[in-house]
Amino acid sequence: MCGRYYIDVRRNKRLRQLTESLADHDMPVKTGEVFPKDHAAVIMAHAQHMALGSVVWGFPGFKPGQLIINARSETVLIKEMFKAPFLNERCVFPMSGFYEWSEDKEKTYFQDPQGRILLVAGFIAHFPEGKRSIILTTTPNDAVARVHDRMPLMIPHKDLKKWLFDDTYAVAQLREEMAELISTKNDPDAVFS
Repeated sequence: MCGRYYIDVRRNKRLRQLTESLADHDMPVKTGEVFPKDHAAVIMAHAQHMALGSVVWGFPGFKPGQLIINARSETVLIKEMFKAPFLNERCVFPMSGFYEWSEDKEKTYFQDPQGRILLVAGFIAHFPEGKRSIILTTTPNDAVARVHDRMPLMIPHKDLKKWLFDDTYAVAQLREEMAELISTKNDPDAVFS
């Protein structure tokens, strides 16, 4: 679930400004289709303020070369690898949309019906290789359920600060139903081909 997402800097001015700001501070991030192991743009807490950052997407796994890119919202508080990072260093991944694949390996792109940036919940942990990030997943809404049995946990824009700073809100959000999305089989880059 949620093995790739998209950052559209050509059509979304806010995402373009965010990625340019990170690049100006020597924190380049992947745009277009973002894959695990890429440097991902995140919004995180820093000294009681919101800050932008660039963090590699994916925790090192238990075997050489293994990468853990998602954590289930239902078990994040009981898994030793995830509990402390979730409680101590939550973040969001701003994105234009994300991809899911059906059992038949058909790729579908999901986005907000009004084209707003999606704020996808995640958290950060520190490893010998540096800071790493992970995306939280949850039960899918109706649109995603037609394709896949999981989807990213999304944070409403109005609740961004609560997600980053309020543990009680964050724990409650793990069980919330997700807002509806629209889907397409078209690749977002196809418009520019």
